[in-house]
Amino acid sequence: MKTAIVGLPMVGKTSLFTILTGVHEAARVGSLESRVGVAKVPDQRLDALSKLFQPPKVTHATVEYLDFPSISKEALRDPGCLASLRVVDALAHVLRVFESDTVPHEKGSVDPMRDFEDVEIELILSDLVVVEKRLERLEKDRKKIRNPDLDKEFALLERLKAELEANRPLRGLEFSDEDEKRIRGFQFLSQKPVLAVLNLGEADAGRLHEIEAEYRDGPLAGRTHTAVTAVCGKIEAELAELSPDEARDYLASYGLKESGLERLISATYTLLGLMSFLTAGETEVRAWTIPINSTAIKAAGAIHSDFEKKFIRAEVVNWKALIEHEGYAGVREKGLLRLEGKEYIVKDGDVLVIRHG
Repeated sequence: MKTAIVGLPMVGKTSLFTILTGVHEAARVGSLESRVGVAKVPDQRLDALSKLFQPPKVTHATVEYLDFPSISKEALRDPGCLASLRVVDALAHVLRVFESDTVPHEKGSVDPMRDFEDVEIELILSDLVVVEKRLERLEKDRKKIRNPDLDKEFALLERLKAELEANRPLRGLEFSDEDEKRIRGFQFLSQKPVLAVLNLGEADAGRLHEIEAEYRDGPLAGRTHTAVTAVCGKIEAELAELSPDEARDYLASYGLKESGLERLISATYTLLGLMSFLTAGETEVRAWTIPINSTAIKAAGAIHSDFEKKFIRAEVVNWKALIEHEGYAGVREKGLLRLEGKEYIVKDGDVLVIRHG
């Protein structure tokens, strides 16, 4: 899973990227500088299972983050930057809510929704250029060749053009499977799911959930494939320097149970319709990322393609039951370890043992 952290200058996106991934040195992607890093997905279930099995290896699910240059016409005209942005699964748009006398806002005032709409417009305009160029080419091709597929693509792109010219992002449109396949290769920026990340000041940290709800139920309500989370960059920077016990106490002093970065990763998972199943044993405890409603055979394929091809059955148990009954022998004795076929829908937190040929 790959997520681009985007936003205007001086909103705190690079600081969040560094805290998430631990990456300080830049790795170039394209001619404008972007940084790439990987963040572990926090998962208390892995911690509990690793205590039970004591394996030499514990592997978390991961999210790849790309710290994209500040959104601007220049950046969105750069081929390298555009290419790196088009291949991501989602956009995490950092919105500045904090006030600061020492960190000026480029527009002279703090207005998160204005900033959100400004970036949206840049994404929309970038997509409009792509659509118009393709329509010009199709117009020429349709004069030379009679092909129903070209006519269908032309009609679809005309629909997209009307939406974009009305300053509406493409993520608000619904498509048939056939049309979705037609436009997939364009990798439109305004079609990508977006997570609005509200970056609060320390004074507002105690109201973090309240402010998040205000935006989710207010100006960002009803937007398709759009989610909201809130963080306080200053607190996250402090947490990065603390031990787990100290971090819990520090969060509690603000009335918070989990870090903003844990919620950011969790919100990205939810936005993209993803979940984790687990494998656990004496050699490794591991989380695997799959789409919600995946079948057991697809989960097997996430582990290894041969497991999908030669799938026989999956042994399935909930991770809590495995902990409570102290391992596989205990859950077998209680009849809690089920045998499921290839059409079984895997649930978040299932522990799977794949039987294969």
